Amino acid sequence: MSAARRARYARRRKVRLARVDNDLTAPQWADLLDAWSGCAYCRADGPALQRDCVMPVSRGGRYTLENVVPACASCNASKHNSEVTGWLRRKKLDEGAFLLRHATILQSLRAGDHRDDD
Repeated sequence: MSAARRARYARRRKVRLARVDNDLTAPQWADLLDAWSGCAYCRADGPALQRDCVMPVSRGGRYTLENVVPACASCNASKHNSEVTGWLRRKKLDEGAFLLRHATILQSLRAGDHRDDD
């Protein structure tokens, strides 16, 4: 990819991100890292897990507790802006296990948030 194309892509991404509410807090990210204890997709436990939007920003996703999972650099780059279930199938990763774990972790984290409000 040429430098001009990368710069154009970066500008478009910056504009898209500026148009949406991104409300994932640092404590929520830390909770997600603890809950997943590795890459949400391949379960690698590398030290530099990245925030990955399950629904990509380019498809209307946002950086929120419900939409962000930790991903290793390899999975994050490979998924790019693909729809998560199709990408999991193409990579021959366990789609059902990911979806169940994602729902379970979100339910647990939301319950924890609710208890803190009481």
